[in-house]
Formats: sequence, structure tokens, C-alpha cells
Amino acid sequence: MTRIGITGHSNLTEEGREVVAKALGAALTPYRGGELVGISCLARGADRLFAEAVLRAGGRVEVVLPSADYRENKVKPEDREDFDGFLIRASSVRYMPHRQAGRAAYEDANQAVLSDVERLFAVWDGRPSDGRGGTADAVDAARGQGLPVEVIWPEGARRG
Repeated sequence: MTRIGITGHSNLTEEGREVVAKALGAALTPYRGGELVGISCLARGADRLFAEAVLRAGGRVEVVLPSADYRENKVKPEDREDFDGFLIRASSVRYMPHRQAGRAAYEDANQAVLSDVERLFAVWDGRPSDGRGGTADAVDAARGQGLPVEVIWPEGARRG
């Protein structure tokens, strides 16, 4: 079984989403046909693109949600149908012990993902995080733990 986590930018442009989706599919190619498990917090952008790529590769998705209020207070109403679609296809959903989303909840969710995977995919432009719990912080934490990190930032990827 191969367990891969995701961290990445949520604010990809539409064109960026397309090239990142293709790159994620290509990055998962070596894991097709095996027991692939993708672990995601289902944030919009990279997390959901990864979840879709894992499902298309024949794997299963495990979800780690930062807080009890995450869906109601952090997922925009226009994104809830998409979010819910991933939740119902998930093989498991785990909540961090936080009632409200915030930096501590995101940090704990990142750590939960890192502690349960063999490698991390990072849809990351290489820039520092804007605060604790962001993509760069997850990459730093993974590298600090000796976890292999595969940075995925293909030509044409852009943040909005």
C-alpha cells in the first residue's frame, strides 16, 4: 500500500487548475494498479484536484478535516456540492479536535496528514506561507521529518 498526502495552494487560476490536474495524474502514474491511498483535507484547489486524481488512478481517499465547523464556515456555498461529492466518496473522514477552523486546526490537520503518509505531494510555487499552517509550512515540516516531498508546479501553473 502506498499512502501519499497533499499540500498545496487553494487559489489556483482556472488555467493553473488544468495543468496541475494533469501533472498530478502523471505523478500518480507509478502508483496505479497498487493499493493507493491519498490523504487530503479537501481544501479547494490542490487538495481536491489531488483527490480526484487519486480516485481516477483507482485509489481511495482518506479525508482529514481541520475542525468540526470546517464545511459550514470555510467551504463557500458554491463549493459545497463539490466538497460533499468528495466526502461521500471518501473511504474515511477524520476530524481534528477543534470546534473552529483556524491556524491551530490547520497545523494539526497538516501534521495528521504527514504522520500518516510515506510521501507528500506539494502543489507549491516555492514561496513562503502567509501564516502558520500553509503550504510552505507543510513542506518544511515534511522535510524536517525526513518525509520525501515531490513538488508539483508545472509550466502554466498560476495562483489567482
